[in-house]
Amino acid sequence: MPRSLQEILDHADELSARFANTEPDLRDAAPLRAIREAATERAATERRLAEAVTRARTGGASWSAIGGMLGASGEAARKRYGPQHTKSA
Repeated sequence: MPRSLQEILDHADELSARFANTEPDLRDAAPLRAIREAATERAATERRLAEAVTRARTGGASWSAIGGMLGASGEAARKRYGPQHTKSA
């Protein structure tokens, strides 16, 4: 089921906050820390990617070119990162 970029970012932020407020199992917390770090990195990466797409579009890049950089079609890029799928601040 496709989700909008904003839904993905909101979910990643929610997971990051949840992990930040969760006490790990002290038997071996390394795997849980790795999950928390990966979730936090994913949220940051999604935000950087969304910002980069916005800059590219503002600079005149086509959805086709953006999709090519993402390994997807222009239509897939537009559907995921287009303005209709993000909240205005």
